[in-house]
Amino acid sequence: MALEAGISRVLLYRHFESKNEMYRAALDHARARMDERVGTAHFTDRSLPDFLDAAAEDPDGFRLLFQHSAREPEFRDFTDHLTHASTQLALRQLREVVPDPAWARWAARMVFTVAIEGAIAWLDAGRPDPDQAAARIGAAVHGVIDAARASH
Repeated sequence: MALEAGISRVLLYRHFESKNEMYRAALDHARARMDERVGTAHFTDRSLPDFLDAAAEDPDGFRLLFQHSAREPEFRDFTDHLTHASTQLALRQLREVVPDPAWARWAARMVFTVAIEGAIAWLDAGRPDPDQAAARIGAAVHGVIDAARASH
């Protein structure tokens, strides 16, 4: 990491007291970039394309934020907060289209999971059809919403 940035480890550790502090700073940076790119107030027609664009612009940061940090016990709070905030955002909007509260909660969690896993799978597959990727992942997301609506 220090070599990629063109600085020595000594200089790097002058700014961070520990590896955990450096890791958390990287998470904070990736989260801020994602929030800036996608927003945090509500989902729009641009949310998923912007989400994928952010993943493509910084795939390492995206994976760190949504994949690697979840596996690290000392950063689980970060991941849990991100999951909770994203799920609550989805739930506010899904309550309008999914009448059953339990299925709306299920859909909110699944929409978040499908979007993240879809983006990671898309990155891992070599980013096929970038102009169609958001529509394809969006179809999977809408499949979750349709399944939740079907409860009535």
